[in-house]
Amino acid sequence: MNRLDMPPITKVSVVIPVYNEEESLPELIARTTAACDRLTCDYEILLVDDGSSDRSATLMIEAAEAPGSRVVAVILNRNYGQHSAIMAGFGNVSGDLIVTLDADLQNPPEEIPHLVEVAANHDVVGTIRANRRDSLFRKTASRMINLLIKRTTGKAMSDYGCMLRAYRRPIVEAMLNCHERSTFIPILANTFARRATEVEVHHAEREHGESKYSFMKLINLMYDLVTCLTTTPLRLLSVVGSVIALGGFSLTVLLLALRLFFGPIWAAGGVFTLFAILFFFIGAQFVAMGLLGEYIGRIYNDVRARPRYFIHTIVGQDSRFAAQGNKE
Repeated sequence: MNRLDMPPITKVSVVIPVYNEEESLPELIARTTAACDRLTCDYEILLVDDGSSDRSATLMIEAAEAPGSRVVAVILNRNYGQHSAIMAGFGNVSGDLIVTLDADLQNPPEEIPHLVEVAANHDVVGTIRANRRDSLFRKTASRMINLLIKRTTGKAMSDYGCMLRAYRRPIVEAMLNCHERSTFIPILANTFARRATEVEVHHAEREHGESKYSFMKLINLMYDLVTCLTTTPLRLLSVVGSVIALGGFSLTVLLLALRLFFGPIWAAGGVFTLFAILFFFIGAQFVAMGLLGEYIGRIYNDVRARPRYFIHTIVGQDSRFAAQGNKE
């Protein structure tokens, strides 16, 4: 075998973060199991409960304890966020190909065999949601985030928001060795991938519950993406500050000239203009301080070095990984 050839896939691990999805869980487990039964290799399904307040954790444990079940229930002690929950799943997989999937069934589990087939020759398989069935607000926000990621990373993936993706085991291990607290998995995986591709997948309307990404959570996600991907905003602050300083100096010279040539009457009439300019400068300063605060806050979180997640218990065929589950 050529050294650049991909090793064969002998086991697939499906990692699904779950947060208050008790209504969709029975169908999710049934459809995911049926899809994985079509594979020609072994598989496991890791359901990671991200601090649900409904019966999700109970249903997951019941599924994991069922005779002959391929389900593993990873129960976190509280809510850490979708990407931290996925990392908790990554830390307890035993497969050499890992597929991630959302629990809301908007991306059908029936696509898993297709991703496994494509992953035979790739490190990372991304997906593009065909005929996306989300609201206009969600589509617009997603488009803006995807554009932001492309501009800051240079990675030409079309849809970073779709969590239905496949990763080879070495890529997952490389991600586990990264210790930053804010982790956006699809981007992080692409930084390690030699061969990455995208495939189109079906997308359905959400049948149960509501999206866990509110307007404020989407805003927070955009801040996370900007500050965890690049230091470009800090450089832009210097550029913007220089432009504002130059503009302020030029305006001062202009006002002095007008005062000398047209007298104090004109100057008195420009009070409100001066206030408007002052407010503009103050606003720019607050934006700059906010961005600096974001970076300083991330430094503070990294210095504390607290774990990304804490696993309360693991139930299922791979419970032996429990001792390894609480990772930075």
